[in-house]
Parts: sequence; structure tokens; C-alpha cells
Amino acid sequence: MIIEFLTAFKDYFIEVLPFLLIGFLLSGLIHEFIPSRWVERYLGGKGIKPILYSTLAGTILPICCLGSLPVAVSLHQKGAKLGPVLAFLVATPATSITALLVSYALLGIKFTVFIFFTVIVMGLVMGLIGNLIKVKPRGFASQNKQIAIDPVCGMNVEIGKATKTEYNGEVYYFCCSHCQQAFETSPEGYLEAHSTNIAHRLKHVLKYAFVDMVKEIGPELLLGLALAAVVAAVAPVGRFIGDYFSGGLGYLFSLVFGLVMYICSTASVPLVHAFIVQGMNIGAGMTLLIVGPVTSLGTILVLRKEFGIKTLLIYLAIISILALSSGFLFSIV
Repeated sequence: MIIEFLTAFKDYFIEVLPFLLIGFLLSGLIHEFIPSRWVERYLGGKGIKPILYSTLAGTILPICCLGSLPVAVSLHQKGAKLGPVLAFLVATPATSITALLVSYALLGIKFTVFIFFTVIVMGLVMGLIGNLIKVKPRGFASQNKQIAIDPVCGMNVEIGKATKTEYNGEVYYFCCSHCQQAFETSPEGYLEAHSTNIAHRLKHVLKYAFVDMVKEIGPELLLGLALAAVVAAVAPVGRFIGDYFSGGLGYLFSLVFGLVMYICSTASVPLVHAFIVQGMNIGAGMTLLIVGPVTSLGTILVLRKEFGIKTLLIYLAIISILALSSGFLFSIV
């Protein structure tokens, strides 16, 4: 049993690691280089446009549900509303160019077209409902930080934690003592011609991405992978699926299995294909294809920590309803 668990955990970890690295790096770049005003302008407004922007961006980015979490947290911290953030969390892992090509090869054009448009609709619905949720985010994204711009390197710094210097009656804040000393040596030079030390800022990108963000949501992600590995090791699936889930019960299995397991959008396609070949209802297969990549135990744990139990329950309810409805609709068209 232990060997099966360790093997499953290793396989999950190796599969998700590249996407997590991309997600953490993107979160660092967003934190450092994307102005809060830009995020507030395009993802912080009301209406459908911010939700559409985040949904379309999510369908393009090649990251999984776990990799999308640090990016979503960073966007929310920068000022994005909850609706676009939830839409992003749905659309980003649900599909990708690679997944669509694999879907076309194994499941055909009907499956491929249906899943593509379903993901967009789900993102929009999730975003519109998310904008109606009145809840204060928790954890890392909930901190009400006052931000200043380091006049030396140009990075955003938190006023409460930054070093500072007063010059000509103005207080200037710095990311580190090195920038503070450089400013104190020649303040007029930095005030007249703003310097952007790219190498220095990239160092802070890496620190935020692979130190700060890993500390914040890393434990929840590892716990989610461990729980998924337990499920995989204790309850392996096979021909049992075809024997017992060819009818309506297959929908329930697909929903629960997809919610708790980590299955990336590309890997879910051959899995669904194998289940259908073994006799699973094609509607249940579509349900698994939709819900499997969108969430996992890691996603559930991070969402609960960052946005609260109310947001998490609404998120899971919407995904469940839309995934089951889409699967049933696909089975009759």
C-alpha cells in the first residue's frame, strides 16, 4: 500500500511540477511588472468584459489547475475582482491547444468542439456569479497592503515592511538596503531619471514566486497531491468502471472522481477515452473531461484558505451543476 501511494504521489508530482513552476513564475512577474492600475482597469471593473478577458486569457495559458492558483492569487492581490479570478481558475486548466489536439485524435471533432465552447461558457457563468459574491478574501490575498514604488529599481514595495529615507520632506521606500544606500548617495539622479534595474527586479520576481508564494500555498498543494495519491492507491479504477458506470451512476462517479483527483486537461483525454471504451456513458465521460482538470483537492484547499468556505462551496456547486448539465446535454445531441 505504501509503495503504491509513493508511486502515485511521485507520478502526480512529476506531472504537475512543470506547470507549477510556470504558475509560480507568472505570479512573480505579475507581482513585479504588472501595475495594479492595469489589473484594476481590465480585471477589476464591473460587467462582462473583465470576465471575458480572464476567460480568454485562461484558455491560452498552458498551465494546469494547480499552476493557475498562484497566478489567480496574484491577480486578486493586484486588484482583480472575484468574478474574473474564478473565471480564470475555470478556463485556464480546463483546456489547452495540446488537449484539444489530443481530444480530436482520440475522441473526435464532436467532443473537441463541445468541450472548447463549454469551457468558455463555464468561465463566463462562473465569473458573473463570482461578481455577486460578497465575501472578504482571506489569507495572502486578503492583506490590505499599502504599496509604494522603489525609486531605484522601480519595484512595488509594501510600506509596512520596506526600509525608508526622508528627502526634501518626502518619504521614499525601498525594497532593500542596497537600493536605499544607492538613493542616499545620489537622490537627485534617481528622482530625475527613474532607473529600472532589470536584474535587480528579476531577483525579486524569483523571491516572490518561489519563496513567498511557495510558503503561502505550497503546503495546501502538497496536501492535495498526497490525498489524490491516497485515492489512487486505495481505490484503483479499471474494468470496474465499465461494469458499473455505463448508466446514470457514471455521472456521479465522474463528478466525485474529477473533483478530488488531479487530472490535467491533456491527461484526462486518454483517461476518458479508456473509460468510454470500457463502457462508460459518453455523457459521464464528458462530465469527467470537464470537471477533472478544473479542480482537485489542492484547488479546494487553496480556495478555502484564500477566499473562504462560502466562495469554495459556491465554486464547487456551479462547477458540479454545469459539468453534469453539459455531460447530459452532450449525451443527447
